[in-house]
Amino acid sequence: MRCMVMVKATAESEAGVMPSQELLAAMGKFNEELVKAGVMLAGEGLTPSARGARVTFSGKQRHVIDGPFAETKELVAGFWLWQVKSLDEAIAWVRRCPNPMEGESVIEIRPVFEAEDFGEAFTPELREQEARLRAHLDRE
Repeated sequence: MRCMVMVKATAESEAGVMPSQELLAAMGKFNEELVKAGVMLAGEGLTPSARGARVTFSGKQRHVIDGPFAETKELVAGFWLWQVKSLDEAIAWVRRCPNPMEGESVIEIRPVFEAEDFGEAFTPELREQEARLRAHLDRE
């Protein structure tokens, strides 16, 4: 199963406080372990929300909201995309992760939907389209 592992933002990460050299080294070592184990598919840190934007949808209308965003506890400061056997395996990896922030922090794990999760709504035509898109991405 694939899962998105999200490092939640803190007041410090939203203020642009950069991680220490020690934390960067510890995270680099952890990322190496993930890669060697065949778990890590992708992973990046994100800039503070002040440098981002949100687009809200209401029917056919779109509204752009520039950052920063007020609710720090709902923001993401970084992410990984992992391939694991189960949610329990993902939890075990997160337990080994260095604390991503200097103080308290939260890491959220969410399984990624797979084609079979959509049932009959994911028609053969949509499955074929998905396969073409994945093949194209794999070539890039």
